[in-house]
Amino acid sequence: MKITYDAEVDVLRILFSDSTIEESDEERPGIILDFDKVGNIVGMEILDASKRMENPRAVEYAVA
Repeated sequence: MKITYDAEVDVLRILFSDSTIEESDEERPGIILDFDKVGNIVGMEILDASKRMENPRAVEYAVA
């Protein structure tokens, strides 16, 4: 998994795999899901991220 935040355009991007993105769909306003050729979610973009979360630069990761 790879998480990047581009402050210049205020977009948080989460990639779940290295699969090629075949299609993207805006599921909700400002939330874009990326799919591979068989329909699996491989990524997600959050537009206007600084308005949707406290700090898009901070990442907390936990494994249970």
